[in-house]
Amino acid sequence: MQNDTTLIQHLKNKDERALSLLYDKYSGAIYSVILKMIRDEGKAQNILQDTFMTVWDKAENYDADKGRFYTWLYRIAKNKTLNVLRKTDPLIQTDDFSVHTNKEDAIPIDTEYLELKGAITTLETHHKEAIELVYFKGLTHREAHKEMDVPLGTFKSYVRQALKQLKETYAKTLSFILLILNAL
Repeated sequence: MQNDTTLIQHLKNKDERALSLLYDKYSGAIYSVILKMIRDEGKAQNILQDTFMTVWDKAENYDADKGRFYTWLYRIAKNKTLNVLRKTDPLIQTDDFSVHTNKEDAIPIDTEYLELKGAITTLETHHKEAIELVYFKGLTHREAHKEMDVPLGTFKSYVRQALKQLKETYAKTLSFILLILNAL
């Protein structure tokens, strides 16, 4: 089997076999990432195919000096997945963080979700908005700080503070649950 550098050079020369070999090597890992983000096998398969079509079309843009091929491929897949997520009906309603699902797509809500929902509602408004933008809408910190119209450092501070508060809330909840279980 050829190394990535050789395969990528062949890919840049529009060698379909090189694309096929790179697909065989990386598609499993990339599919797993996409599926974790989108949680829909059909959409994940379509995004995977679209990702490798972009790799084929944009192979000349890959620069090994800027990073590994897998990282470039991962970013293409992640961006395509986020674009699909942004185009569909919103998963989260910003006013009360309730989940929207179609009846046929309904997923049972587990206790971790309920704990997270409760913990998020205790956050200050700007912390809640920062978490929503990054973790539910998939924006980068740079995109989100512009959305909130605050300096990047301030935005990152909001996220850090919110995550710290959520961690503390989870720790308290876990301690309380363990206390109850020990009492039984």
